[in-house]
Amino acid sequence: MLNDKVDLKSLDLVFNRMVKMIDESKNDIFTISEQSRRTFEEMKLELEEVRSNIENVISENDVLEAKSRLSRSRLAEVSKNFKIFSEEEIHKAYDQANKIQIRYSILQAEEKQLREKRDDLERRMRSLLDTIERADHLVNQVNVVLNYLTFDLKHIGPALENAKMKEDYTIKIIEATEEERKRISREIHDGPAQMLANVLLRTDLINRTYEERGVEQAIKELSSLKDMVRDALHEVRRIIYDLRPMALDDLGIVPTLKKYLKSVEEYNEGTIVHFNSIGEQVRIGTNYEVAVFRLVQECVNNSLKHGKSRDIWINFEWRKEHFNITIKDNGIGFDTNIVKKNSFGLIGMRERVELLNGDMNLTSAEKQGTRIMFKIPVNQDEKK
Repeated sequence: MLNDKVDLKSLDLVFNRMVKMIDESKNDIFTISEQSRRTFEEMKLELEEVRSNIENVISENDVLEAKSRLSRSRLAEVSKNFKIFSEEEIHKAYDQANKIQIRYSILQAEEKQLREKRDDLERRMRSLLDTIERADHLVNQVNVVLNYLTFDLKHIGPALENAKMKEDYTIKIIEATEEERKRISREIHDGPAQMLANVLLRTDLINRTYEERGVEQAIKELSSLKDMVRDALHEVRRIIYDLRPMALDDLGIVPTLKKYLKSVEEYNEGTIVHFNSIGEQVRIGTNYEVAVFRLVQECVNNSLKHGKSRDIWINFEWRKEHFNITIKDNGIGFDTNIVKKNSFGLIGMRERVELLNGDMNLTSAEKQGTRIMFKIPVNQDEKK
């Protein structure tokens, strides 16, 4: 039997476990970033030393070049007047010219090696710096995910605790929440976090590929690495968008919905969402805005997934004491008299509307689309 208050211990356990996994993944990415920074600083010091050695070699080369000209001049003089110089003077002139030439050749080879080492260090440092920047960006993105997970899901507890729900719905929402949290945790841990762990290995592979197979193969490997990072960033942004749009707190429900619905059109080619807001928008409490956003999001998802809709109309009508939301589509519709008993989406929407002290009305018929109306009171105590 369902108690008056829902036991939240199991929900808290699942939530804390998920947050811990995401936080550990974030720490792994941060560790990679810090290791990359240390390696970068070591390379920087090594590069400064190489550049200093190049300058010293160039300076010594300049001196040797001047000495070489003098020795060649002396050697030419000795060769021209061979009879007037002693054997010791001749031998000394040849020996000095030979030593200078050998040293000059050694310095030239050393300069070439130092320049190649300098160029290699600079290439590796550029690649490493790119890795550091991407790792920092991913850490920031995961922090955003953690913040919104903590804020959004932590507020489910008080709402569930104060509501009397049916036993089957309670079980379903716990199972669905756990599965969703595991899915998000798995997506972040197995996607962006794992990819970042391989970035340094791929960097070394690119270096070896360049040395062993040439520039073209190295560029192909680099392009593949960039695609991997780009895909990871895309997935993180998608996860954040699904959890909670960042613009909700700053802009309010209407501008945030416009941005969300635009993304719906972009991700669902051929779908058109018609949005209209009548009257002066009122900022309501954070819990209200989150709940309203979730209602619209659920309706849009149902229209696309179950209704197979191509056109969706959303109308907001702002009044003094309440506001109305109408959402309709041109999808396949359904018979409301034979709605499945375990229609979790509709039950969830009704429960959410009840928590807002609002009303919900649904009309639909096969091949005639679906229309849902919400009447949400504007609680004066909840306004911002």
